[in-house]
Amino acid sequence: MDRGRPEDFLQQLKAAEQADGQPGRGRLKIFFGYAAGVGKTYAMLEAAHEAKKAGIDVVCGYIEPHQRPATTALLDGLEVLPLKRGIYHGIELSELDVDGVLERRPRLVLVDELAHTNAGFCRHQKRMQDIEELLRAGINVYTSVNVQHIESLNDKVAAITGVIVRERIPDEIFDRADQVELVDIEAEELLERLQAGKIYRNPEQAMQGFFFKENLTALREIALRRMAERVSHRESSRQVPIDEHILIGLSSSPTNANVIRTAARLATAFNGRFTALFVEPPGYANMLPEDKARLAENTRLAQSLGAKVATAYGEDVAWQIAEYVKQAKVSKVVLGRSTTKKPFWSRSRTFSERLIELVPRLDIYVIPDSNSTEYVPDRHLKGRQEFFGQRVKDMAVVAASLLACTGLGMGLRSLDMNVESVLLLYILMSLAPALLTSSWVYSLFVSVGSVLLFNFMFSEPLYTFEVYDAGYPVTFAVLFIVSLTVGFLTRKVKRQAELASRKAYSMEILLETASLLQQAEDVAGIYRVTAKQLNRLLDKPVLIYPQDNFQPVYVEGIDTDNGAWEKQRIYEELTARDEQAVAAWVLRNNKHAGAGTGTLPGSKCLYLAIRSGSRVMGVVGVGLYDARLESFENNMLISILSSCAMALEKERQRTKRRNVEVKARQEELRSSLLRGISHDLRTPLTTIMGNAELLQQDGFGLDEAKKQEVCRDIAEDAGWLISMVENLLAVTRIQGGTMQIRQEPEVLSDIVQAAISHSGKRLAAHPVKVELADEYMMVKADSRLIIQVLMNLLDNAVKYTPAGGAIRISAVEKEDWVQIDVSDSGHGVDDKLKATIFDSFVTGKAYRADSRRGLGIGLSLCRAIVEAHGGRIEVLDNTPQGAVFRFTLPLVELG
Repeated sequence: MDRGRPEDFLQQLKAAEQADGQPGRGRLKIFFGYAAGVGKTYAMLEAAHEAKKAGIDVVCGYIEPHQRPATTALLDGLEVLPLKRGIYHGIELSELDVDGVLERRPRLVLVDELAHTNAGFCRHQKRMQDIEELLRAGINVYTSVNVQHIESLNDKVAAITGVIVRERIPDEIFDRADQVELVDIEAEELLERLQAGKIYRNPEQAMQGFFFKENLTALREIALRRMAERVSHRESSRQVPIDEHILIGLSSSPTNANVIRTAARLATAFNGRFTALFVEPPGYANMLPEDKARLAENTRLAQSLGAKVATAYGEDVAWQIAEYVKQAKVSKVVLGRSTTKKPFWSRSRTFSERLIELVPRLDIYVIPDSNSTEYVPDRHLKGRQEFFGQRVKDMAVVAASLLACTGLGMGLRSLDMNVESVLLLYILMSLAPALLTSSWVYSLFVSVGSVLLFNFMFSEPLYTFEVYDAGYPVTFAVLFIVSLTVGFLTRKVKRQAELASRKAYSMEILLETASLLQQAEDVAGIYRVTAKQLNRLLDKPVLIYPQDNFQPVYVEGIDTDNGAWEKQRIYEELTARDEQAVAAWVLRNNKHAGAGTGTLPGSKCLYLAIRSGSRVMGVVGVGLYDARLESFENNMLISILSSCAMALEKERQRTKRRNVEVKARQEELRSSLLRGISHDLRTPLTTIMGNAELLQQDGFGLDEAKKQEVCRDIAEDAGWLISMVENLLAVTRIQGGTMQIRQEPEVLSDIVQAAISHSGKRLAAHPVKVELADEYMMVKADSRLIIQVLMNLLDNAVKYTPAGGAIRISAVEKEDWVQIDVSDSGHGVDDKLKATIFDSFVTGKAYRADSRRGLGIGLSLCRAIVEAHGGRIEVLDNTPQGAVFRFTLPLVELG
């Protein structure tokens, strides 16, 4: 098979970087072989030298020390990075230093042995996770792997060689690699190299265990076939739409792993979807710990092989799978052949026969187990364990039920009631163990005990196990069957009710979360809802680290009965520096880490990214310690995090729209400001220039009175310009929070007279009437600012009141406030403008500065000053005509 040219891969690296303008995600090249010694590391080092000649920055991150002279010689001329050293189980080991590579940031790094398991002092459990982190950082990687390390081929290799390989990689890594180069030599040549000592120092031991010609030939064929499948899969994924859907059932059976790998190979061959379905039975909570651990391991295996894990609930597994097949449009189901021995009296159909009956047109593949070990299901183990354990609590329930029933029966007998009533009492009492105990075994005890006690206590002759009435044996049999059946049915209903309650509670939380997230007003509210709902769902401590402020600011579920000190200790434990470092790693790499994962598994929390697409918006930590999340809990957790991410993205878009609207409004205000200023400046400046030219040209011809009039006009127009600029600056300072307001007790009449005096000539054409309820009325105000308010209101009244129209200033006390009115007799304010009259650049004629003189800034300044004093301002209609501008100030009580 064509090994491909190294220069092709180098050109791809350069083209990718030139296209993106930045490194982006790194590219992965795998040197693939069928056994140790075929030359993978040698070929990788040769390719590294080719890359270095092409001008690419190459370093060796980790090269397996094979002690092979030809391979070691190729390290000359290449930069070798220091390894990470540490003590693990009393042995000093060397591993790839991921942080060292990230700090060095080469364009290409060589990392040998892709399937290697790291020592406990490393960040990741597997070297493939180290390589994935380097790829995400934009660093290109060369690595190597053998065919026996590919997950889906593990059982095949074990069947051929008799060796179960523990270090494996998911097929997805192999299939998604940018380039795979097959390093291939003949099996005879490999054996010659082995005998010559070029592979291992002790070739005889290797030849006795693994290196047989038949084994090597079979492994070579598997490797060649896997390469062909990879090429076919990559081509078909680009061209052929996916229409096949492969399903397997997850279980705790040891043979389930073989079924999963077979289904994964089938999904690859058909280019189809792959789903692993776990049917959770009612007694799942009582499953043995080792069975739960095996189920979790099988679940991780399915996920690593690209399966989507789904969960159904019910006691009839075949029916649940059949229903899922119909709803999910599954085309093929892969089953394992059961190794459980059935009782000789059992005539029931096999699982596959039931499935065929429920879904007749379904393709079913039954996979035999090559190891053929008998497996006893966990429910049998559990029942047997409880049977022999005879737990005190459950046995007490059984004894109490039988004693209570017998006592009541004796009471009924003393009342001369029929024996049949006692029979019904025993049947009724069979409900108690079904509801209160943990196993069907205790229902069996009650049924047997009921028959024996009824025979001994209530059938003639009394207090013996002899029977006179020939019909009693039938009665005893009926009593036993009915009580046992009632117990079983009651237990089944109880389990189904518990399961339905659990599902209903979880769905209630999920729906409630969606509703609460929609009601959340901001990002902080979204995070609070998410933390609270996750804590309710999982009953575990939950921490959320927002992206913008990376601190655990949203914490739920750290409750304890041992007081505040214990609560603080748990909080500090979950938010320690090491824990925050794991959360920061998740934020940076967009991958889950922590407890129960392969990355930093020693953490106390499981950390997951809250993400929208590839964008991480925050990190959630769930305090697991040594526990694990069940499949259903994990699915619900991901659903809530997805809802949280959608809510955060929606809020981000809403904020973005608000910012766009604010910018558009600012641009509109800026345009209005420029239009208003240009007109407002032009009119007084034109007057000033005209008067100045008059003085310059005809100054000697004007009498003294005329000169004084012209000078006063110039001074008034200049003063008006200064006032307008001061208004603009005042509004800016108040709205920006930079103006200091000094509120002191002031006599209101003094403020009013000062405002009238400053308005000067502008009030000459209008009589001004002042009416104060109390001449010595005092307000708490900054006098210079309130004078500015009154001047602006008087200026506005003059502007819109015809010459000769009266202007009135009045003030009255209203509880703790002084109500001040500035009234005019002009045309009034249109009702449509009243709501916006105090906005910037709004005048009495238009919403924005227009062709009239008047920028519209004065009323906006009035509102800003009054509200800064704690008061309010409004515009009302005057009677019979005109407008009333009313504002309030705090009253100062005298004496």
